[in-house]
Amino acid sequence: MGPVTVLVVDDDQANLDSVARIFQREGVPTLTASNGPDALALLRKPEVGVLVTDLMMPGMDGQELLKASRTLRPDVEVVLMTAYATVETAVAAMRDGAYDFITKPLKRHSLVKAVQKAMEKQALVAENRDLKERLADLGAPGGRTMVGQAPAFRAFMDTVRQAAPSSATVLFVGESGTGKELAARAIHELSPRAKGPFIAVNCAALPESILEAELFGVEKGAFTGAVARREGRFERADGGTLFLDEVGEMSASAQVKLLRVLQEGELERLGGTQMVKVDVRLVAATNKDLKREVAEGRFREDLYYRLNVVEVGIPSLASRREDIPLLADHFLRRYAAKNGKTVRGFSAEALSVLENYAWPGNVRELEHAVERAVVLARGEVLEVGDLPESVRKGPLGAANQLVIPIGTPMEEIERRAIAETLRHTGGDKTLAARLLGIAARTIYRKLEKDAAATGETEPPSLPK
Repeated sequence: MGPVTVLVVDDDQANLDSVARIFQREGVPTLTASNGPDALALLRKPEVGVLVTDLMMPGMDGQELLKASRTLRPDVEVVLMTAYATVETAVAAMRDGAYDFITKPLKRHSLVKAVQKAMEKQALVAENRDLKERLADLGAPGGRTMVGQAPAFRAFMDTVRQAAPSSATVLFVGESGTGKELAARAIHELSPRAKGPFIAVNCAALPESILEAELFGVEKGAFTGAVARREGRFERADGGTLFLDEVGEMSASAQVKLLRVLQEGELERLGGTQMVKVDVRLVAATNKDLKREVAEGRFREDLYYRLNVVEVGIPSLASRREDIPLLADHFLRRYAAKNGKTVRGFSAEALSVLENYAWPGNVRELEHAVERAVVLARGEVLEVGDLPESVRKGPLGAANQLVIPIGTPMEEIERRAIAETLRHTGGDKTLAARLLGIAARTIYRKLEKDAAATGETEPPSLPK
């Protein structure tokens, strides 16, 4: 067991001393309190990582202390002790965020094991938090970075790392709000051109006439108001990377000029007669089906193949839902620092809303939702009421909707619900129990029953 301090709370002095001695013999730093208010005062000590509290106490009982601790120190894991264990109290405790639930008379081995596992979880959470801080430090200018651990995201980033060192044109394809510019910047930062400029242009945000001037530059006198020569984005990106977002919105005229730059490595400014050599690595992005655009005559086929040397699909947030807590925490820390707010995390209920919403606007919508919540937050923990109404009352993600045929036996429904929830929690049975509103031992019992029914010696493995 590590150096984390355990806080033991019990109004029975004999039991309090007995439990404290158990942890002291294990070499674990221990603090004690005989009531809820004293315990809350000790919980403010940063070294406290696990709270072990009796459930039945006068005044503030263990259930109330649990809820208060989740607000005051959401990083602290809570283990409850009681002599009056019932299914209802166990379910309520797990739903409110208890890590484990132990019945009296206490067995030394069970108590030590429960707290040891709680410490391990607390250490993993702290390690994950440090990792996210390092990820933020490695981000692009302004603290913006791509964050994720989901299989779909890791596969995407592997492709980015493979494509970056080359000089090939990359075409990012994906829904709006998935982070195409950040992906393009990652290509640039991981390429030999990292010390050169990174220039981004949103083709959908500029009118046709202005877009061509922005991309290719303007000679003095080319049109009214052109009182001096002006370099375009291609020239400004010389030696570096140019990112063209929403490239499918380009006019036919701009497409022709872009094709020539890609073919010849040179351009002609608007109103000019001389060719200008440019050395630019091009990265483009679109949320349109460019093959369909080509088939319907709205996009040049030769340009499409020039852009589509390496096509990379950016995963939607719906395909990487397990990254939602990681991303939400990343945005919370960024906007808390930016706005000078003391906001430390999300309540369990608020995080559940974020995890279950459909996010049609992808990562961009999640970022804006968290920014709004941080700005309007009334406390140190973001609650459901701090989230936008569109998120609180919006559609659920398809990944969280189980489709059960009519007539399916209740036992099979329970099995599917447990399996799908375990898939969602990455195998964390305690968290799955909290989400399902049942005791963790119920999940273990059902898994053991399934294993026995199939003749396996171990519970069935999680669905991939």
